[in-house]
Amino acid sequence: MDEPRSLVARWLAAGDCGDVEAFDCLLHRDVVVHAPRGLSTEDLESEKQVWRDAVAAMPNLRHEVQEVVAQGDVEMARVIVTGTLGHDFAGIPGRGQSIRMDQAVICHLEDGKIAEAWEIADVGSSDDQ
Repeated sequence: MDEPRSLVARWLAAGDCGDVEAFDCLLHRDVVVHAPRGLSTEDLESEKQVWRDAVAAMPNLRHEVQEVVAQGDVEMARVIVTGTLGHDFAGIPGRGQSIRMDQAVICHLEDGKIAEAWEIADVGSSDDQ
């Protein structure tokens, strides 16, 4: 499989694999990620920890990028997030249930890295699948 070309797709793919060290090349050190369910972060290390926690709760976590639109210093992706929640995460009790939710990710880029991102997710659909 070819490596995704967009930064947002590469970020999500690295996170799904648990390769948070790859974030060093993809995200600015002071990246701000606006996310639902209390998962917002204000720096690279905090963002890495959110992904560590997510993968620990859902080892089969996947962000399937449906499409990416890029213009200037902005990348936007439409994503389907899936996984099996084995442990509590983001306020959702982990009882072995499958989750699926639609997500949009909007990223502002600076110097070839993500400087700020907004994750807009249909979190209501992820509560009890």
